[in-house]
Amino acid sequence: MRLRQLLRENGLSLVLGAAFCASLLGQVGFGLTAYNSERLERGLAAIEWSAYLASGHFLEALFENWESEFLQMGVFVWLSTRLVQKGSAESKPLDEPVCSDEDPRLHQSEPDAPWPVRHGGWVLWLYERSLALAFAGLFFASFSLHAWGGLLHENEERVAHGLPTQGALEFIVSSQFWFESFQNWQSEFLAILCVVLFTIFLRQRGSPQSKAVAAAHSETGD
Repeated sequence: MRLRQLLRENGLSLVLGAAFCASLLGQVGFGLTAYNSERLERGLAAIEWSAYLASGHFLEALFENWESEFLQMGVFVWLSTRLVQKGSAESKPLDEPVCSDEDPRLHQSEPDAPWPVRHGGWVLWLYERSLALAFAGLFFASFSLHAWGGLLHENEERVAHGLPTQGALEFIVSSQFWFESFQNWQSEFLAILCVVLFTIFLRQRGSPQSKAVAAAHSETGD
């Protein structure tokens, strides 16, 4: 009974976590196969999966995608605190107060309030901005690892073609690095824009990301 309750209460995160793990394993498996095919074409020996996980080929591809996802979510969280879109389920109402805007200091004496709220001060200041800060931290970490993996992969390619290797700064300012970044960033911003605009007119019954099916198009918020 307890297991059934656990699965019911955490089903969304468990399914998404399982989908992530399956996708990551698929990326490793197919990425290793593709990478070894490239190596064999150059007359190099195939490598094991443990070596592949530390290769620039894998690190660049992995963190290039993570970087854009965390940028998308962080920017959207931050912008949604300041900007609205009439009719969108992803926006705060235009002229109505919402619970997320409420000053948490009014609840410092409540025993069920999170510890940072009860503590107050700089701890609360960080906590009331912690969602955007977490995404920002994950973005910069992924951005750095994307750059590191890209540098490893670029230098491997340059060595294979008899060219001098690049330093970290030289690679980061290169057009190739920023091409990789912007081709992912633009798709993520497009996806968020579609969600914001589609939820004005389209519905998904039962989803908290949608307005009620019978809600007017002009109704803003969920």
